[in-house]
Amino acid sequence: MNKYGLHGKLTATGGKGEQLATILLEASRLVASAKGCHLYLVSQDQAHPDDVWITEVWDSKEDHDHSLKDEKVRALITQAMPLLAGKPEKGQVLDVLGGAGIS
Repeated sequence: MNKYGLHGKLTATGGKGEQLATILLEASRLVASAKGCHLYLVSQDQAHPDDVWITEVWDSKEDHDHSLKDEKVRALITQAMPLLAGKPEKGQVLDVLGGAGIS
């Protein structure tokens, strides 16, 4: 039951973490019905509120990549980019084997 997983951190410029998290939560609502999406989790670091973590589980890399072509998703990416403290680093690519909530 291998699935495609991503886990990564985006760091907002000082004091913009909540705004960044809001944009990413909107992205989670958009991809919730996307083909192959099982999980799009947005978390904020309690000790560093400008650090926002995203954990995703998809049926395949292709499904994930296809979701990034959606014009509404692209608009959210455009909104989020100016809030970032630097260029986004590549997240960890994971081979999701299973677990609670993932079927």
